[in-house]
Amino acid sequence: MLGRAALLRRPRPVGEHPLAIESISTEPAGPDDLLLEVRACGVCRTDLQLCEGDLRAHRLPVVPGHQIVGRVVAMGKRVDGWGPGDRAGVCWLAWACGDCDRCREGRENLCRRGRFTGWDVDGGFATHVRVDSRFALRLPEGFSDLAAAPLLCGGVIGHRALRLTELAEGGRLGLYGFGASARITIQVARHLGIECYVSTRGDADRDRALALGAAWAGGSLEAPPVELDAAITFAPIGEVIVAALAALRPGGRVVVNAIHLDRVPEFPYRLLWEERRIQSVANVTRRDAEELLALAAEIPIATETEIHPLDEVNLALQRLESGEVAGAAVLAV
Repeated sequence: MLGRAALLRRPRPVGEHPLAIESISTEPAGPDDLLLEVRACGVCRTDLQLCEGDLRAHRLPVVPGHQIVGRVVAMGKRVDGWGPGDRAGVCWLAWACGDCDRCREGRENLCRRGRFTGWDVDGGFATHVRVDSRFALRLPEGFSDLAAAPLLCGGVIGHRALRLTELAEGGRLGLYGFGASARITIQVARHLGIECYVSTRGDADRDRALALGAAWAGGSLEAPPVELDAAITFAPIGEVIVAALAALRPGGRVVVNAIHLDRVPEFPYRLLWEERRIQSVANVTRRDAEELLALAAEIPIATETEIHPLDEVNLALQRLESGEVAGAAVLAV
């Protein structure tokens, strides 16, 4: 079967159009695989970092894209529970071994042999994608393909980060940066009765934060008016980690939601003292995805999307880099 895909052969600045639309031969599904016809795929900052080389490529050429919504067109002989035409979602975690200590602990996100969509295996910037059926996700009704795509990365990783804060109803949470992931995370946090304080650049983002229920919104490094119980940093800038630490109460925690960070600047020990903590969030598990998708239907979560055809994938990356995207960029394949 012939298809089309946006291939990354050599990382370079997005202004130089690192992705080329090429014809590809779609391989048949393996014994455990689904072959999906891609309907939508979100464009994530991780895709941008991979295309520009900030995130080291695991293989080249590769098709990026890890927020995939598609329809099943073929199945492997060992696949159970899926049928032709079923709608399936695909997120960052493409495969984990299931046998190592981390997997047996329920932390398959830390599997040393894990493979990730659009990094180790071809992703969804394409007309078709092959995925392991055991890692495909059922999507809630009530979300169109385009609206569902942002849930599969920004939503899922934001949910994991929120869970790692260990906050309960009445807790005070700082959100540093207010892109697609933070806009979903604030909806989950407010649903759980958590107060949210947003530090972000740009008046438009601050207005969006207040509209989504933030108790306060200020500049990207501005201190909130109260001590925070926890904070999540979304911006890939180390300075925000220091700003978040400075805003914490004793015993508070900063969860760093980034796969790539420019640096962690030097800061005085007094900001970490009194048992404050810094914790990264790395990848996601299937449980994270299933929990977030259930919450998305219950709340329900509203996603804001900017739609581009596959041929405009480089433009979508450029707009993401420049901060022009309102919400999440999504390819309508």
